[in-house]
Amino acid sequence: MAKPFYRLQRFLRRTQLLFFFLGVAYIMAGSVLLLQRHGLVVSQRGTSSYFPLPSLPSPPRSLEAPALRTRYGIMSARLNGKGVGYQSGLSEDNAGPQWLTSRNQEIRHLRRRWFHSLMSEQEASRVEKVLPKRKIRHKGTYIGCFLDDAKDRALKGMVFYDFRKMTSTLCQDTCMESGYQFAGLEYGTECYCGNRITSTRMKEEECNLDCKGEKGAICGGVSRLSVYKVEEVLPGQRRYRNVRYRGCFKNPDKTTAASLAHAVQPNLTSQWCIETCMDQEFPLALVRKPDCFCGYATARFTLHEPVKEELCAAENSSLPNQSSHHLFLQVYQTPVQDSRCTEKKFLPEKSSSLVALSSFPGAGNTWVRHLIELATGYYTGSYYFDGTLYNRGFKGEKDYWKSGRTICVKTHESSQRDIEMYDTAILLIRNPYRSLMAEFNRKCAGHLGYASDQHWKSKEWPEFVGSYASWWASHVLDWLRYGKTLLVVHYEELQEALVPTLRSITSFLNTSVSEESLLCAECNKDGHFKRSGARHPTFDPFTPDMKRLIDGYISTVDQALRASNHSGLPLEYLPR
Repeated sequence: MAKPFYRLQRFLRRTQLLFFFLGVAYIMAGSVLLLQRHGLVVSQRGTSSYFPLPSLPSPPRSLEAPALRTRYGIMSARLNGKGVGYQSGLSEDNAGPQWLTSRNQEIRHLRRRWFHSLMSEQEASRVEKVLPKRKIRHKGTYIGCFLDDAKDRALKGMVFYDFRKMTSTLCQDTCMESGYQFAGLEYGTECYCGNRITSTRMKEEECNLDCKGEKGAICGGVSRLSVYKVEEVLPGQRRYRNVRYRGCFKNPDKTTAASLAHAVQPNLTSQWCIETCMDQEFPLALVRKPDCFCGYATARFTLHEPVKEELCAAENSSLPNQSSHHLFLQVYQTPVQDSRCTEKKFLPEKSSSLVALSSFPGAGNTWVRHLIELATGYYTGSYYFDGTLYNRGFKGEKDYWKSGRTICVKTHESSQRDIEMYDTAILLIRNPYRSLMAEFNRKCAGHLGYASDQHWKSKEWPEFVGSYASWWASHVLDWLRYGKTLLVVHYEELQEALVPTLRSITSFLNTSVSEESLLCAECNKDGHFKRSGARHPTFDPFTPDMKRLIDGYISTVDQALRASNHSGLPLEYLPR
């Protein structure tokens, strides 16, 4: 009896020891993963760089196959048939530098750079916590700490985010340039603008969060707003951005259909009317001497049917005019943001279908995401994690792309496996000449910058065109072949007819959207994440060989679209 009992006891001891070691190993593995996820791994000092990267990220070698066979024919990086040929500019011996890897490695580099930038930021924050807070001098006048409710904002004008570099100066400058008198900061990262404070004052100690870009300076708190009065500037010296003349329009049947405020000034000027409407936080100023109206675009006043300028000139002339009967209005868009479509959130319930917003890089994917978020009020997601986009307010960028909490997911992938993961897809297509230039600008100077003439003249540009031009074509062809349900959207048509094209997009997304939301999205279409101006190189960067190569791809894609019962490419794509 004792012998079996002894064996059982020894077995239990061994089992207990085994479970102990397994438990220790599990805890250690979990701790390592947790430390990596939160960016708490401390790097070795003295290392100049974690991952040495080239000045220009690598083009996708995986898409440089000598011949791409599709059901629409054979497409290669060298087009034959009409004597069309193109050399990328590399010698035979130097045709394969090591950094010319797949675009997936480029994505990994992006994630690594973002990961280590977070690490360095957190290490710096730990050092700064030891230092005493310094007294920060602010421009403008500090008003106080105020309550801010997501359902009833203290400042009801414009809102923008910067999750890494927000400062009180940045917020005030942005609000002032957009025509607002007050700037409010919240959570250390959010900036709100307005001309009236509509909430109650709170205790100063409740605004206790540092600005992300200015340690020691207070930028609000949790549901608390640090409010500043921006610097006073004389009316003639005010600097505004995005004041835009929309045109001459016929007065709606009832002026109240477009305006909510009315002022009369005997010697009315357009500048006086614009500033009056800005003070009242309206995005539109409507001028018809001596009347000034302020309001929004509505279903009865869409601003889609302008009339001849001569009619408004006669209306506003100093000479008596009996024939017009006050029928026409000059309309200006003020810098004030249309506040009817600024609130965004994640989907209240997890979506059962996964919708892709697919495009070639540089085709305007970020801009279309901005429009979709304005029109629907829901965040868009991304297959990647772009810290720059997240820092500027695309909160869905950080969400897991399969979470089902975003209305659609950005992707540039085009393999069969990647495509078949989505139930439906919006396929965004842009003129390849514009797309290639936009993507090259991004690679050389970031999302908001421009490549210099030196970049365009370097050997990297012909290498880039040689690799990416074929990707532009194969991306469309692969989605046409493997995509389950597609809505093809042409970037140029969205620019030309924004409201009807955006309406078809929201309908494809099975989202009910009001006409006012679409018009609001049109009013706020530029946003705060757009390259200023349209700066181009001082010379045409496309050589004749490049043009022949790209034009061949354009013809192939156009035929494929028509064969798949989609509309062909816009006529402006050819000839170049």
